[in-house]
Amino acid sequence: MDLLTSLRISSSGLKANRTRMAAISSNIANAQTTRTAEGGPYRKKEVAFGSEPARDSFSEILEGEMNENAQTVHATEVISTDRPPILKYEPNHPDANEQGYVAYPNINVMEEMANMISASRSYEANISAMNTTKGMALKALEIGR
Repeated sequence: MDLLTSLRISSSGLKANRTRMAAISSNIANAQTTRTAEGGPYRKKEVAFGSEPARDSFSEILEGEMNENAQTVHATEVISTDRPPILKYEPNHPDANEQGYVAYPNINVMEEMANMISASRSYEANISAMNTTKGMALKALEIGR
């Protein structure tokens, strides 16, 4: 695998984790949102990931010289979960139903914080891989002097 492929793989990981962190941030920010534009409480967002071969230049793809084990990751879609809302009895709340219950999003903020830490660590690992690749490229340039 060449250095550019390594950078391409790491950058795809950065982009995918950025999407994941945005979804988690939205979940934390809307953990108490009882009314959305779609109607009803906010629904938790989750990111689905997929992978594909790390494509290099067109000529390498055409000639089939690509390393078939190298994969990039991407966020395929952001999904709203079907978790049922949590009903709390608050008859004076403006969003209460006829029985006095308010539907709150079924979001565990502690779970979301743990997910955010995990996504942050993955992001940092991709940055570390990019920095290692950059260091290898600089060392290769020094050899040429």
